[in-house]
Amino acid sequence: MNGKKGSIKVDIPKSEVANNPLNIDVGSPATSHWVREVWEFVREDTDRVIFSLKAGLAVLLVSLLILIRAPYNVFGTSIIWSILTVALMFEYTVGATFNRGFNRALGSLFAGILAVLVMQVAMACGQIVEPYIIGFSIFIIGAATSFMKQLPSLAPYEYGFRVTLFTYCLIIVSGYRMGSPARTAMNRLYSIAIGGLVAVFVNALVFPIWSGEQLHRELVGSLHAVANSLEECVKKYLADDGSSLPEFSKTVADDFPDEPAFRKCRKMLNSSAKFETLASSAKWEPPHGRFRQFFYPWPEYVKVGAVLRYCAYEVMALHGCLHSEIQAPYNLRCTFQPEILDAANQAAELLRSLAKDINSMKWSLHGNLLKRVHSSTERLQRSIDMHSYLLTSTHEIHDCPAKLPESQDMSDQPKESESKNEQNNLSNAKLEQAESYHEAMRKQQRRLYSWPSREVDDFEDEDVDNKIIQKMRAFESTAALSLATFTSLLIEFVARLDHLVDATDVLAKMAKFKKEYTS
Repeated sequence: MNGKKGSIKVDIPKSEVANNPLNIDVGSPATSHWVREVWEFVREDTDRVIFSLKAGLAVLLVSLLILIRAPYNVFGTSIIWSILTVALMFEYTVGATFNRGFNRALGSLFAGILAVLVMQVAMACGQIVEPYIIGFSIFIIGAATSFMKQLPSLAPYEYGFRVTLFTYCLIIVSGYRMGSPARTAMNRLYSIAIGGLVAVFVNALVFPIWSGEQLHRELVGSLHAVANSLEECVKKYLADDGSSLPEFSKTVADDFPDEPAFRKCRKMLNSSAKFETLASSAKWEPPHGRFRQFFYPWPEYVKVGAVLRYCAYEVMALHGCLHSEIQAPYNLRCTFQPEILDAANQAAELLRSLAKDINSMKWSLHGNLLKRVHSSTERLQRSIDMHSYLLTSTHEIHDCPAKLPESQDMSDQPKESESKNEQNNLSNAKLEQAESYHEAMRKQQRRLYSWPSREVDDFEDEDVDNKIIQKMRAFESTAALSLATFTSLLIEFVARLDHLVDATDVLAKMAKFKKEYTS
């Protein structure tokens, strides 16, 4: 407080105001987070920057027709439609731009011809009837195009119907006011043609981004994503002893920072629309690069992707078992560890082999790989059958003596008694093995975090009756059965690989991949 009584002096640092006149906190967490997001977005696909620069170049070239006086004197104000055409036509890939250009050219041509015909009829009917005919035609064209673009068979031409509607309305209304509909329509059409040609040439000649190449890479990347996610899930399931298992409420959000392959596989499940869009755009592209075949079978990529998604559903189900609240004990998982790991590795190797062949456009026979995958799966099934008693709760075996037939000779009784003794010994051995397993599971219950979380020994210390202990053992059986669920999902995943191999062989045959017989 300086000067007169009641006055306050406020010191404002001049350096900060001078260096940052817009008062933007460059070092704030929000700004730095936004910069990191933009950088990661660019690193994920550098073609996005190329596309942006190409769009700016196309708009600049068509704008020069207005900025330079000589072209502007030739084309006039109608050249503004060229800028609008470039802004609407210029798409990310060459195929999408060709598709948009075809829709716009066809829609504009149809709208121009129709507008001229309707305008001539309206002018011939006299000035009184003319506005009514024009208004009624606008209503009919708007209703017809809006209905037709909803039809599933005409869905790819939805943009063309929209272009037809607004081009027709603009031409017929401006022609009605200016009095020369034919000239107005021609000005609009050649302006649209100039903008369309600039957009197509810039997109196709300056660092072209092909839809076919992107679809090819997407399918290869999806195969690798499913293979990596499968291996990641199985290894984590077999290596996790439960000590670091998070709470179930923290896992339902499907956000696992230590599982990058899981996120890529989950993203692949939503790629159906992307595959179909890329395949639809790739059909408009001329032969280029490695895809020099006319009428290249792009729809087969969509079919292979659909089969692969059905395989990915099983991988997502395996991740669900990994993060479920009911978990099998760690020592029980170790019993089947070699068979589960071998089946998963063989399946992942087959997926990577398919990805390698599609990427290099080679057709290999995968019979040997399929045999190895099936044999490893059969070993897993046999192991489950042999140790199925571990997946039950009480393991109680009651020996019921066989009832002798009345006609049986008494001399055979010593042999039958010996066989019955052997069965009793075998049953006692199984009982001892089952009891030892339960003792080991009870001792490791707290450390392994298997479900339920309360130890069985606590119930025994509380001197509860046998019914409570039997109920607790039933809970243990439920936890052990989660391992059976995991293995059954893995076996189902392997079964679906046959369909994936068949779909890939069809793609290789139709796309004329180079044959190799060394698989």
